[in-house]
Amino acid sequence: MKITFHGAAGVVTGSKHLIELNDGTKILLDCGMFQGHGRETETLNRTWGFDPGEINYLILSHAHVDHSGLIPKLIKDGFKGKIYASHATVDLTEILLYNSAYIQEADIIFLNKKRKKEGQPPLEVLYTEEDAKKSMSHFISVAGTYPFPLRNDISLSLYEAGHILGSSTVFLRIKENGKMTSIAFSGDVGRYGDPILRSPQTFPQADYIVIESTYGNKLHAESDTYANELKKHIRETCLEKGGKLIIPAFSVGRTQEILYALNELEINGELPPIDYFVDSPLSIEATDVVKRHPECFNKAVIRLMKTDFDPFDFKGLHYVKDVKESKQLNDCSKPCVIISASGMAEAGRVKHHIANSISKKRNTILLVGYCEPASLGARLKEHPETIRIFGEVFTVRADIREIKSMSAHADYNDLSQYLACQYSDEVKQVFVVHGEPEVQQEFSKRLRRKGFKDVVIPKMHETFVL
Repeated sequence: MKITFHGAAGVVTGSKHLIELNDGTKILLDCGMFQGHGRETETLNRTWGFDPGEINYLILSHAHVDHSGLIPKLIKDGFKGKIYASHATVDLTEILLYNSAYIQEADIIFLNKKRKKEGQPPLEVLYTEEDAKKSMSHFISVAGTYPFPLRNDISLSLYEAGHILGSSTVFLRIKENGKMTSIAFSGDVGRYGDPILRSPQTFPQADYIVIESTYGNKLHAESDTYANELKKHIRETCLEKGGKLIIPAFSVGRTQEILYALNELEINGELPPIDYFVDSPLSIEATDVVKRHPECFNKAVIRLMKTDFDPFDFKGLHYVKDVKESKQLNDCSKPCVIISASGMAEAGRVKHHIANSISKKRNTILLVGYCEPASLGARLKEHPETIRIFGEVFTVRADIREIKSMSAHADYNDLSQYLACQYSDEVKQVFVVHGEPEVQQEFSKRLRRKGFKDVVIPKMHETFVL
């Protein structure tokens, strides 16, 4: 058999890894969308590197769009097989794909206007909401770690990865020519001691491992400090300066972590008495899905829920669904906290809030997650004097702050702990994906020091024989 890397190879987004057996059977691990690559993004998302109609099985590690976002296009372009994922992943993926389709349909109108002015032919939308709806009929939920047979010679087990609700380590056992081969795919690995989710599970010994490396060269601050950091930024911005605290946050995972931390502050009598807005319809839907899956929560959250039925709700919290209400927040002069998508500040309502707030000294933009190098969030992290948003140049007078302890991605210690269940001398090859090149290089050296003999950093569309 062989494996080819069609995404998240030398970059963080676009996760797609294709396993091909000697009999021609093809298994795709993830089908993610590329994000934050500037002008290249559109081309990357329209180029497969393989024929979707030839894929027999798709296994989804988790719901984030950089892992799931091209599923409707895959089906539109010929995929007829089944998609396997955990129960919670199926529920989250449904709302994320509908939202992604909505964005595609809105963006293509703007893009084609621009192309028309340049004398270029119009582009077809990647996929529609109807395509997203059709894709959900292909999903099959897989429960727990018990081997699920894809067919007699291929079984699938999913182990909790602790990254977001439902995220899984994919573990395949494939019998070929009388020989059993085990392949583990990390998807995205979460942190040990996550405030909401259970820690990553151990998984059986693997012959081959495909592992993410987003923060493979970094060590995060302790995650239990971010509630206090949030409190500090709220006090400084809202109470002392009378401004707005704008928090770009991913709808799935990060928004719920922030709400949980703010609820914790209220329980402890430390939450400043101001208004808190979640301005993202997707974040609202995602929070509802999270509440439906307490089986994914850790013991601390389960204990809390015995006395606090809803650990994501607190006094002063308002959900904003209507566009008109969202625009009214820009005119509001009262100090408040606005939590809005997207996490990289590259799209969505938060981009408008940033444009409206960036030139006022009393405001703060608080970045709480990973940002692709070309994204607005990453550019803000450089503390520029001016910044271009929606084609207009703004003077940066607002404070730009960052909480680094809130990452949902494992750091190098977490990744080392994640791999501690493996005998390194029994692993034939480790493929390092989902990371920037310099990070992958450093993480690969760390893996070799830990005894993994053959560590490879695949290039885009590169094939390896297993």
